[in-house]
Amino acid sequence: MRTVAGVLEDSLSQLLREPIKVTGAGRTDSGVHAAGQVISFSTHTDFPLDRLAVALNATLPPDCAVRDAAMVNEDFSARFSALERTYEYAILNRPQRGALVSRYAYHVTRALDCDALREAGAQLLGEHDFRSFAASGDDGGTVRNVRRLTVESWGDLIRLQVAADSFLHHMVRTVVGTLVACSDEPRPADAIAAILAARDRAAAGPSAPARGLCLAGVRYSGGYDSYAPHPLWRARSLEP
Repeated sequence: MRTVAGVLEDSLSQLLREPIKVTGAGRTDSGVHAAGQVISFSTHTDFPLDRLAVALNATLPPDCAVRDAAMVNEDFSARFSALERTYEYAILNRPQRGALVSRYAYHVTRALDCDALREAGAQLLGEHDFRSFAASGDDGGTVRNVRRLTVESWGDLIRLQVAADSFLHHMVRTVVGTLVACSDEPRPADAIAAILAARDRAAAGPSAPARGLCLAGVRYSGGYDSYAPHPLWRARSLEP
């Protein structure tokens, strides 16, 4: 199976002329995008650091690109040194589908109330047992600390941004699908609280499609943050 890690390892091994294994800051399921992914690797090759990103991009396929490269301490791990990860999810909210954004957004035809989404999402802030939002088969601990959950709209697009120390498998997609499902409830906050208390995946809503999700950034000590907005919000930031 073709993977982001495999593509990067192939290009790095070719460029540095030695077998390279990479560690990613966060896993992205098939169909999920990443604008702020971070990887770490070790090499014995003395390659000019200021040329690494340019040289690597010359060998990578069009759907994978490197923004920057830096030297780090030997004990650094893109995964285990991360302090916070931020995911963003895009919803196209209108009756008609969008041919140009279908690769990056979940199409929801019924009108969504952003205030109801915010009210429901507020119940997920802080430290909770997110077992109800974890994919079956997650054998590790299911307690996570959600530090930020925001909802904003831009025309027909809705963006949900979620930041936490780390995430469970399918957690963000299940959160989005559940918030959308609960937004029509008379008291959406109560519905989310009950789902958390159930600690049962069957109590939560469906997982939203992978295509709307993007790993937007990873924060490390020293102030480094790889954040880059979801591709559809990147277009918004370029507006005059």
